[in-house]
Amino acid sequence: MSHIEQTGDRFIPSRQGMEINVSQYLLTKENVEPQSGLLAETIFGSEQGKILSFKSKAPAPRESSAQHRVLYSANSAAAEKSKATRFISQKAERVLDAPGIVDDYYLNLIDWSSTNYVALALQSTVYLWNGATGATTELMSFDEKTVCSVNWHADGKYIGVGLCDGTTQLWDAETQKALRNLKGHSARVGALSWANSTLTTGSKDSTIINHDVRIAESMTSRLTAHSQEVCGLKWNADGTQLASGANDNVVNVWDANTIAPKFSFTEHTASVKALAWAPFQKDLLATGGGSSDRSIKFWNTTTGALLNTIDAQSQVSSLVWSKDSGCKEIFSSHGFSQNQVCVWQYPTLAKTAELRGHSSRILGMAQSPCGSVIASAGADESLRFWKVSDNTPAKTVSKKVEASGVSAVRHIR
Repeated sequence: MSHIEQTGDRFIPSRQGMEINVSQYLLTKENVEPQSGLLAETIFGSEQGKILSFKSKAPAPRESSAQHRVLYSANSAAAEKSKATRFISQKAERVLDAPGIVDDYYLNLIDWSSTNYVALALQSTVYLWNGATGATTELMSFDEKTVCSVNWHADGKYIGVGLCDGTTQLWDAETQKALRNLKGHSARVGALSWANSTLTTGSKDSTIINHDVRIAESMTSRLTAHSQEVCGLKWNADGTQLASGANDNVVNVWDANTIAPKFSFTEHTASVKALAWAPFQKDLLATGGGSSDRSIKFWNTTTGALLNTIDAQSQVSSLVWSKDSGCKEIFSSHGFSQNQVCVWQYPTLAKTAELRGHSSRILGMAQSPCGSVIASAGADESLRFWKVSDNTPAKTVSKKVEASGVSAVRHIR
């Protein structure tokens, strides 16, 4: 029984023996999971070695009274006119194995190209999954280097790859050849973002480097406003503003060709990795905080105003705005404690849907070129595809999809 101290009419338990400092450390470190997930061998059994292979079926959603109900959302203006309803299934359309994915919040390991290829980094190897055919190819593999980030150029032909040794490589995905080796960082490169011919890299050394890949001496500027690891980078659509987030809990917004931030937002209380620019308003930025913050904030980057905040109740690992011009929505992926994908309406911030299935935190998320599918990569070593709209042109996703929404069982490497 703990010793009890009496002070007046208050009874205060002694804190001797309570590891308060350790508890605080665990709560503020994004890579510490208070609840560990299932072991890989338990999840995947004999299929653990298959890279990006289809699992037999998507797992059923959590038991509840509304287990078989389908959530829906509708654009309010369109609903008043047409009464049409858009349905979002709570089951993953397809599930692929992703054994060996690095369970590290600060890395950016997945991206989806404009030419319909998903790039996924699994330890020292980058795999490309063809969204049209379902075929998987190995783009590159290193003997003793971990891949920390991947990011496609807008043309879908070139891809930047950040490595643990501080270098960034530029690859031609069509020929599967390395084109350039970009240096300048002294620690791992966990964040990348393209703006035309500029590849911007963020590192654990707390700096950001802009590389013009057209010239021999590629480094055009080094940005040094952050004090800890840079884990989020995102250029807006026209390349006029860059947003950066870091483990110092700060979001910086930079105008192009400047070396000092235009704004430094300090309202988050944990690491900021999730960044997303709205496609319908170039100065609208969404940011998401880590496990001791758990909020999504919306900013006007012309005025610096904080427009609104969502209490997401979970670590925010990535944010993606919908490409569907018929509705203004933003998707968020989460770690501890919910491990789900959420769909939010904007500007009402009403939650439209929760998509569950991952048994451990979601590390990152990417959107298909047409915007109809979201892919989430989890620490449970699975890659899950969620159908979020019907805006799907022909030959955009894998062909043989069963009526149930779960793709046919195939094993691909």
